[in-house]
Amino acid sequence: MKSNCVQFLENKTILVTGVPGFLAKVFVEKILRIQPNVKKLFLLLRAADNESAMQRFRSEVLEKDLFRVLRNNLGDENLKALVSDKVVPIPGDISVDNLGVKDSDLLKRMWNEIDIVVNVAATTNFDERYDVGIRINTFGPLNVLNFAKKCVKGQLLLHVSTAYVCGEKSGLLQEKTFHMGETLNGHGNLVIETEMELMKQKLKELQKLDCPEEEIAQTMKDLGMSRAKLHGWPNTYVFTKSMGEMLLNNHKEDLPVVIIRPTMITSTFSEPFPGWIEGLRTIDSVIVAYGKGRLKCFLADPNSVLDLVPVDMVANAMVNAVAIHAGKLGSQTVYHVGSSCKNPITFEQVHDLAARYFTKNPLVGLNGSPIIVSKGTILSTMAQFNFYVTLRYKLPLQMLRLIDIIYPWWNGNKYKDIDRKIKLAMRLVELYKPYVLFTGIFDDSNTEILRLKIKEVNKEINGLFQFDPKTIDWEDYMTTIHIPGLITYVLKK
Repeated sequence: MKSNCVQFLENKTILVTGVPGFLAKVFVEKILRIQPNVKKLFLLLRAADNESAMQRFRSEVLEKDLFRVLRNNLGDENLKALVSDKVVPIPGDISVDNLGVKDSDLLKRMWNEIDIVVNVAATTNFDERYDVGIRINTFGPLNVLNFAKKCVKGQLLLHVSTAYVCGEKSGLLQEKTFHMGETLNGHGNLVIETEMELMKQKLKELQKLDCPEEEIAQTMKDLGMSRAKLHGWPNTYVFTKSMGEMLLNNHKEDLPVVIIRPTMITSTFSEPFPGWIEGLRTIDSVIVAYGKGRLKCFLADPNSVLDLVPVDMVANAMVNAVAIHAGKLGSQTVYHVGSSCKNPITFEQVHDLAARYFTKNPLVGLNGSPIIVSKGTILSTMAQFNFYVTLRYKLPLQMLRLIDIIYPWWNGNKYKDIDRKIKLAMRLVELYKPYVLFTGIFDDSNTEILRLKIKEVNKEINGLFQFDPKTIDWEDYMTTIHIPGLITYVLKK
């Protein structure tokens, strides 16, 4: 590639899926800010019609504080004009053929004009219903690939996966593709079509029995988790994402495919400004619960590396990968975008930084008083955690149950309420356990090569596409950017 990334994006038509999502929004804002001469951005989102799609784009994307730099630079009227000229929100769904685009004229136009396809759409619930996960995360990418193949000018499909498709493996984890039917535990052979049929059969069976919707949802969640564990993955999310990668690898033919595997995505590091975030990401739930004084104990290996990566670095890696790989027939490359290999931070360090932050800047409780945080107890094995919960919660709960039996008129719902909370907490611990006790390090050799290639071609716009984790000072980032960002954009909303 002789031109830099800004020049590459000029006059390009790009399809982006999953746009109301956190990462996709940052990616779209970046392109509009650095290259207003992009030809068109087709943005696929779930909506009933074109008007609803535009309304959803405005309320869930454009009106967010993320776009304030662009708004300040251009002014409201010029930003509206730019969006009107460049952005086409499209109602659609990656889980169906032709991405659910019903307008045949629009379909032809898209197939004739699109240069680059970027698939960010996914369901990220760890224990998603199996029918939902398999349709969106597994067959969704295949539908996007088939759509990209019909684009006569199509130069590349970039697919966003997750680094945690590796399951619970330890050691140095390579940037390699999955082959069809591969399992993580080596037991038997994984046949994706069989998984789809099994899911459909179970769903039909439940509907035939006229089961309530709540029971169907829970059964489909349990089915996803059991199928994932059967083949060696810890949950439905990473299992369905892995199968999606397999289908891409098997069906790509000559279309260049790039798979971006980010680790745990956090708030913006620098662009468009530091600290923007939306919703609670993986580790953020723990930080917020700790700041609110609700986290007395937690299951985690203090020495386990938490692989965190700011969202703008992931978006920068995506733009760079698109510019480098577009038009290279038949190629497929996997990129780990994270920090554990080059600039690791441990759970204990994050815990200490959060403790330091909330001690100096306590949150205010409902009664108006500052919430005093204590260091809390970190338990490094599931056995220790179970023992602690039994001693601290389950034995007193049995006493409550006994009182409920002897004195049924005495505050009868208390036992059920606490029992429900403990069961919910234990379910969440089971879901998060693979990540808080994770012992793998994500090799980023391919990503480092990409960084070096891009450094050369982007030298005149140095810093605009930076995604080197070595530039992160974790203490500064956590205490002056990320945690304040969480408070501003999540807690105060």
